[in-house]
Amino acid sequence: MIIHIVAGARPNFMKIAPLLRAAAKHSDRITCRIVHTGQHYDRAMSGVFLDELGIPDPDHHLGCGGGSHAEQTAKIMLAYEKLCLEEKPSIVVVVGDVNSTLACAIVAKKLHVRVAHIEAGLRSGDREMPEEINRLVTDAISDFFFVTEPSGVEHLRKEGKPEEAIHYVGHVMVDNVMFQRDKLLAEPLKEGQSVDYKKSHGEYGVVTLHRPSNVDDPAMLRGLAGALSAISERLPLIFPAHPRTQKNMSAHGIAFGSAVLVVDPLGYMDFLNLWMDARMVLTDSGGLQEETTALGVPCLTMRENTERPITVEEGTNVLVGTSPEAIIAAATKVLAGEGRKGRCPDLWDGKAAERIVEIILRGAG
Repeated sequence: MIIHIVAGARPNFMKIAPLLRAAAKHSDRITCRIVHTGQHYDRAMSGVFLDELGIPDPDHHLGCGGGSHAEQTAKIMLAYEKLCLEEKPSIVVVVGDVNSTLACAIVAKKLHVRVAHIEAGLRSGDREMPEEINRLVTDAISDFFFVTEPSGVEHLRKEGKPEEAIHYVGHVMVDNVMFQRDKLLAEPLKEGQSVDYKKSHGEYGVVTLHRPSNVDDPAMLRGLAGALSAISERLPLIFPAHPRTQKNMSAHGIAFGSAVLVVDPLGYMDFLNLWMDARMVLTDSGGLQEETTALGVPCLTMRENTERPITVEEGTNVLVGTSPEAIIAAATKVLAGEGRKGRCPDLWDGKAAERIVEIILRGAG
């Protein structure tokens, strides 16, 4: 049985790594072929992760980076249709909520190939987020729904998905972060930006910002920069900045305080080594909300909503919004020892990928 595993953006690679390890135990029944759409085509944003996560070179490179959402989705669909017709996979596995997820799911279903969606059922309720549209459309046509948290099960049921197709399995992102964390503990990094920074800073916070709603509006980005600069007066911050964010900072003359170190994106292990020991993480990322909850690191999410409510209900995440005053107030609470302690949710035990492979094998007939 040929299974296509689709990855295009940086978080996808983190999520497919444990899936590939689990599938390798069943190589007599499964042939996995990695399809790299090229949605993130900068090596600093994708290729380096293949090396660090132990992912073999993709079987297929579609090379579809760049362009608007429509242009990128169309390019991926055209390229993937040719591949799908040639290889005739039994199942196409898509992960997350990026354009690659949506594009390859649509192509597969129109060719009567079953679709398995990992991270199914997540909803922010905000249809101005491109990712929310990708989630809704992908789930509308998927055959297997692999869910990371109870809210996902509830959403899929309300949307009328068949009960037998909904599988609460835990989270492959958590599988990966636990696996890589254990590697770091067994063999600490000897060099890298994180090593140098940690040597010179006893306590620090980590920042990530990349969502268009936060970084494309100059006034919004300037306000966030002011809040982070204020926080850095009490806790030094390191900010591995997404290329989109760096471009907008430069274009609009937005700078951070001297205690905020802005650097280029880090490799996966270098970044994990950095944030796993941080006093707090300030982010607008989706995946980092979950990873910090998995490892018990306080997280302040600079967004008005989240599609991952379990990180707030049970984990270490606090949804602080984008008001500079609210961000500063929440960070002050963490520094005073009043941040959320949280716990690791049920089934976030490092075995989600194994459950997924077993379910696919059972339903492969």
